[in-house]
Amino acid sequence: MDTRGNKRTIQGMVVSDKMDKTVVVQAERLVKHPKFHKYIKKYAKYKAHDKDNSCGLGDTVVIVESRPLSKEKRWRVCEILEKAK
Repeated sequence: MDTRGNKRTIQGMVVSDKMDKTVVVQAERLVKHPKFHKYIKKYAKYKAHDKDNSCGLGDTVVIVESRPLSKEKRWRVCEILEKAK
């Protein structure tokens, strides 16, 4: 897929594929607690455009930032790293 410029990419897992040409991707990041200095997992969900409906539930994907495609979609599926078992 052709990506022009400096676009952000995020790796995550598909948690919903019920919509047409759209998947919901959950991304995980580690944040250090300011007082206790432990690392905490924080999660964010992104709606991403999947033009071929090729992603399934549990797939690990890379999404790339894009122009607004709908009210909540601002990401596209770039590649599928691992299919769910």
